[in-house]
Amino acid sequence: MSCTVAYSHFCYIEEINGPSKDYCDESNKEYPCAQGKGYYGRGPIQLSWNFNYGPAGKSIGFDGLNNPQIVATNNVVSFKTGLWFWMNHCHDIITSGQGFGATIRAVNGDLECDGANPSTVNARVKYYREYCDKLGVDPGNNIRC
Repeated sequence: MSCTVAYSHFCYIEEINGPSKDYCDESNKEYPCAQGKGYYGRGPIQLSWNFNYGPAGKSIGFDGLNNPQIVATNNVVSFKTGLWFWMNHCHDIITSGQGFGATIRAVNGDLECDGANPSTVNARVKYYREYCDKLGVDPGNNIRC
């Protein structure tokens, strides 16, 4: 499938214009950034930041700090990081009934929520409702962050 405007979600292996950002939190001493490496969004959930690449790699078994690009080049690692992020940052939100809006906050927080990027939030909510409709499930409450 090629990425078209109508189907652009879930098409990208790497964040659009990702290499222009490094997503390095230099205050994180447990998972320090490696020189010359970028921790921009890669994989199905677009894993970002050194403080996610480090522990994901430790948990899954790859060097997330020194080899973050493997998330875009190795399909198994890519989907493992998506599952790792989901189980560590989103699963409890969903099972606790906080709604889709809390999931948006867990994945993109300050980049989208609290008025930071309402058009992106609106698009996510639209897709979420479409998927729920196709699956015949109620989208529930609290679908915006």
